[in-house]
Amino acid sequence: MIYIILAFASGVLTLLSMIVNSSLGKRIGAFQSSFVNFFVGVISALILVFIIERKVAFGEKLHSIPAWAYFGGFLGVMVVIISNIIIPKIPTIYSTLLIFIGQLFTGIVLDYLTGMEISKGKVVGGLLILAGMAYNSMIDRKELEENGHE
Repeated sequence: MIYIILAFASGVLTLLSMIVNSSLGKRIGAFQSSFVNFFVGVISALILVFIIERKVAFGEKLHSIPAWAYFGGFLGVMVVIISNIIIPKIPTIYSTLLIFIGQLFTGIVLDYLTGMEISKGKVVGGLLILAGMAYNSMIDRKELEENGHE
């Protein structure tokens, strides 16, 4: 149960982080706000490591980490930059759902590439969410046109 709560909290914090970062991005730019985000993140991570583990001792483990694993930091930067660009342009609900659909279909592709069984339910679920978004977008657009806002 704790992992379900933590996963839910992670989702909430991810969305809040994206909104805060995009707000900063509107003020100082997508790339600069990404730098601020990760700078504050590093400081926060160090503080948490000192509080929880009481030491920073990952230095001796760095040589055993495969080179490709460091690519995650670059991917994180790209996520923040892209979010800083799209969040102000697309309603938050659409951004959230599109990001979810991207994650879902990437998971399906990765499962396929690693020989895992692909869940038809996840594919259908993703397509239904996408269809619902398209339908809702058409309704929103129609309402805007009827009210004279384009």
